[in-house]
This record gives sequence, structure tokens and C-alpha cells, in this order.
Amino acid sequence: MRIGHHKLKNNLFLAPMAGVTDRPFRSLCRRLGAGMAASEMVSSNSLLWGSKKTMRRADHTGEDEPRAVQIVGSDPAMMAQAARYNAERGAQIIDINMGCPAKKICNVYAGSALMQNEQLVAEILQSVVNSVEVPVTLKIRTGWDRANKNGARVARIAEDCGIQALAVHGRTRADAFHGEAEYDTIAAIKAAVKIPVIANGDIDTPEKAAFVLRATSADGLMIGRAAQGNPWIFREIAHFLATGEKLAPPPVTEVRDTLLDHLETLYGFYGEYSGVRMARKHISWYSKGLRDGAAFRHRVNQVEAREAQVAMVREFFDGQAQAMELAA
Repeated sequence: MRIGHHKLKNNLFLAPMAGVTDRPFRSLCRRLGAGMAASEMVSSNSLLWGSKKTMRRADHTGEDEPRAVQIVGSDPAMMAQAARYNAERGAQIIDINMGCPAKKICNVYAGSALMQNEQLVAEILQSVVNSVEVPVTLKIRTGWDRANKNGARVARIAEDCGIQALAVHGRTRADAFHGEAEYDTIAAIKAAVKIPVIANGDIDTPEKAAFVLRATSADGLMIGRAAQGNPWIFREIAHFLATGEKLAPPPVTEVRDTLLDHLETLYGFYGEYSGVRMARKHISWYSKGLRDGAAFRHRVNQVEAREAQVAMVREFFDGQAQAMELAA
């Protein structure tokens, strides 16, 4: 699959997720099979660009190419400025967020709120595309609410403005993450344009991935929440799509070692204080469904030092491995 002149290793995308898809997690998912991973969304407000938080979000140091940054905002000129700023600092693809359903984003008329104003959508897209030489992509939803599903019209606007690829979350803004994804609507959007369309929403197993590709005729798949604590989903989907066979889930020892490596990258990226706190949600996701996981999560969330956090994680997963050996 290609985006502009960039050839991706496959058609599997990690969805940008605020507070989740930092550089350590993007790099991990790419190592385990994701063909593309964009940054968390970066504000178009230049007053925030110098903040440590924003600078971390746009940090691509050592990251595989192509490097993509997602920007969010509602002013065409500010969005163009944000695109130029990030392209000058190494972004090889600019992704525009018109899919975020969060109230704090929609209340400032950004994210999926923009789907209410197709004229403004066109102005933003034209402004950004004309401001940079790198490819520009777009993330949308199927519409603002179920009475206003204008995803196909927005897709045609995007194509006319020079957008190189379109990701579609199969829900309206009003639906947030509730209910089932509308694969029929994604299929209609795909049929309406010639640019690559990436289907997003409820893709949580290799079988579901194959089904969504068939149901939508999409060019690619975007996985978000299902990758939290399970970055192996990318290699499992890639293997299934290529062979029709399912890979065995990772053994608990691989989960342990991957999580421990992930923790070290978080400490290195954020420093010990913030790294320990950022790690807590990842530890919770990795330990979900394991025996005594709830009690473990309660204990490990009280820990504030990296050495203690690592020791508790190692002890818990070693115990899981030993229990499985005894049960075998």
C-alpha cells in the first residue's frame, strides 16, 4: 500500500490515540507488524508547540519511516501553519483529525465536530494540502449523528482537495464508541472515491479483520483499542490475511518480556516519575484477563519507583508462567 510516494510494508495501521500512541508504543506496534503509526494528535495552536507535552507527541527520534504526525484544529490558517511546522521537523505525512469525538475537542469545533460544516472542511483541507509538500491524510467518522451521515460527501471533498488517503471510523460522533461499527457506510464511502480508504472500528481479531476487508472493500485496516495491551494483534492479522491460518497467542513469557521492554522505553522517554505513571495503564491492559490480575493491578498502581514497578511486573508474570506450566 502507498501513501503518496511512501510504500508501506502492509496495510495495517495503528490508530492515533491520545495518551496512548506515544513513540514507545508506536515503535512497539511497528516492530510487531503495524505498517503505519501516526502520532497522537498535536494542537494547531502555536502557543502549545513549545510545551513538553506537545514536543513529546511530535518526537520521532529513531522511528521507522514514514513518520506521520496528526494535527487537530478548526482554523485553516493555523492548521496550515501546524502542518508546515511539523513537516519542517521531520513529519513525512501530515494526518488531519476530523474523527475525535471527545467533548473538549468538539466543543472548540475541532475533531469530528468539523463534519457539521463541509465548507470549513474544504477550506482546512485545501489550506493544509497547499502548505506542505508531504502527503496529507484525513481521519473522519461516518457523520455527526445518525441523521447526518455525510461521510461520503466529506470523502469526495477530501479527494478533490488532494488528500492522499482517508481513514474512516465506522461510527458517528454522537455514537462515540458505542454500538457496532457501520461497515456498510464505510463501504459506501469507499465506493465514492478513488483514494485509499482505511476501515476503522471494532477490528479485534484476525477473522474480524478479514471480514471487514471483504465487507467494505477497504484498502487498509486501522486498529486502535484492540492493540492496547495486545500489540501482537498486528502480526496475527498480517499472518492470517497472508495464509488463512491463525498464529498461536504469545506465551506469557513473551508478554512479560515485551512489557518489561516497553516499560524501559517509557522510563527513557518520559523520565522515571512520569514514566511510572504512564506505564500503569499499559500494565493494566497487558494483565487483563489473567488470574489474580485485578489484585495485581491494585497493588502495582500504588508503586511510584521504577525498580519496584519492574519487580512487581516480573514477579506477577513469572507466577503466571509457573502456574501455566503446572497446569499443562
